[in-house]
Amino acid sequence: MASISNLTNALPLHIRRFRPCGYASSLSTLSCSLAEDVDPKPPIPKPNSFFPKRGQTLELVCESLAFKGKGLCKVTETGFVVMCDRALPGEHFIGRVTRKKGNYAEVTKVKTITPPRDIVDAPCVYAPYCGGCKTQNLSYEAQLRAKEEQVRDLLIHVGRFSRELVQLHGVMKPIVACDIQFHYRNKMEFSFGPQRWLPRESLHERRVDDADNENENFALGLHAPGFFDKILNVDKCLLQSHPANKVLAAIQECWRDPQLGFSPYNVHSHKGFLKHLMLRTGRDITTGQPEVMVNFVSSSYKPDLLKFLVDKASAFPEVVSVMNNVNTSVGNTSVGEEEYTLYGKSSIRETLRGLTFQISANSFFQTNTYQAEVLYKLIEDCAGVKGDGSEIVLDLFCGTGTIGLTLARRVRHVYGYEVVPQAIADACLNAKINGIQNATFIQGDLNKIDENFGKNFPKPDIVISDPNRPGMHMKLIKFLLNLKAPRIVYVSCNPATCARDLDFLCHGVAEQNIEGCYKLISLQPVDMFPHTPHIECVCLLELQGSKRLDSCLAASKCGLPLSVDPTSRDPTSPS
Repeated sequence: MASISNLTNALPLHIRRFRPCGYASSLSTLSCSLAEDVDPKPPIPKPNSFFPKRGQTLELVCESLAFKGKGLCKVTETGFVVMCDRALPGEHFIGRVTRKKGNYAEVTKVKTITPPRDIVDAPCVYAPYCGGCKTQNLSYEAQLRAKEEQVRDLLIHVGRFSRELVQLHGVMKPIVACDIQFHYRNKMEFSFGPQRWLPRESLHERRVDDADNENENFALGLHAPGFFDKILNVDKCLLQSHPANKVLAAIQECWRDPQLGFSPYNVHSHKGFLKHLMLRTGRDITTGQPEVMVNFVSSSYKPDLLKFLVDKASAFPEVVSVMNNVNTSVGNTSVGEEEYTLYGKSSIRETLRGLTFQISANSFFQTNTYQAEVLYKLIEDCAGVKGDGSEIVLDLFCGTGTIGLTLARRVRHVYGYEVVPQAIADACLNAKINGIQNATFIQGDLNKIDENFGKNFPKPDIVISDPNRPGMHMKLIKFLLNLKAPRIVYVSCNPATCARDLDFLCHGVAEQNIEGCYKLISLQPVDMFPHTPHIECVCLLELQGSKRLDSCLAASKCGLPLSVDPTSRDPTSPS
């Protein structure tokens, strides 16, 4: 059985940072324990005695999906750990070594010997080459199993929670599936480029014989995996909405015409006009019909030049807004220093949990609106709001205020913190749109808090923390451990950093003399983005010794699945 513990050193530094004392030894002890659970086999060479050379081909079997959706494989003769992008669980294949890192190697797939049992035909023609849908050729049921297994392994091996707690006592819940597996994204960003990238088997399609056809090689699409300067031309994306795909197809049909004078931005020479095309989909709050915002990101402000594309896009009745973000820097980001409205409104709207939210070109908003309804309901349930208007909520990494505002209707006050100024402005506007007056949103960097943080709001009853992929900074974790709020609802888009932060909050950091003071009550994985490696988790932590927790533990003695101390470590780990 392959385990994430074999790859702890392969995780990024920010996940491994501040590892408590004895962590490595606990993993080796755990590995021995797991080995005793299977039938004895003839001894095989130790993985450390085998290290492949770059360019060497290996016969491999993929055992599970791991960090970033890569296949976790082992060399059949030695058990040496190898990572392979786009390898699927159960697949037997030949791989060529491309990189060597510490105690594992990375390979590219050369040939499949035996395909995985759960393989299916990917409906998207770009799936084999695009970096977005890595697992579209794996059955959805198998995707869910793989994601659930990944979260469970990280919780045990990085979070140091006992296998008994995680698997037998119901702390980790079964993953929540997404009912809509295609056309669920309400935002997609496509890039312009001077040369379309083609996979090796399609190189014959590139036109090189006619200088007049140079524009035909221009690209508008998605970046090839691992490359910032290679763009796979895309006519439609099965993840974005149908109206957005109609706009994309219309732009693709005309923008290369030499008479229009458009030049795609070149990230090497830093010349060119068109950088990105961003498409966002919302809903008309009166009719429920889709609303589309088209955002052209360019290197300079030339509205007359863009007029043809603006007219083309606005011809669709669903398009209610055409924006132009101007990014004059050499950086190829989609956020411009200046923003102009070229047609219609400067924002679109969407409804979520009975509230209306205004979405501007660069606003953060959950990109799967349908599944966000499910996610936010889970967050509300975990928060356990009394509903009597007596509680204080601290909403960390609040973004545009979506989570805090959904709770504000049932609590005394919400205090939200976010580093992005525009997001704070949107949160305040969203509060006003919905007539919510008991929410305060403050701009501030939660990675740089000092001793004064926390003095401008009362002690909260509930903390909501929804950090981005790097997770919470140690300064914030120390603050929360000193704050001792009765409940923390931790929402994470990265199970690896989530497991690390849960470990800190529950078990402390021995090498820094920091004691944990929370117990993990539940962890609910949610599949927000089918066919991708991304996983969302909603975790409930409660302060040790709190009356609410004591009542939960007392109830568990009557048969509920909470009879084990939620902070207990794996029985094979050192005390």
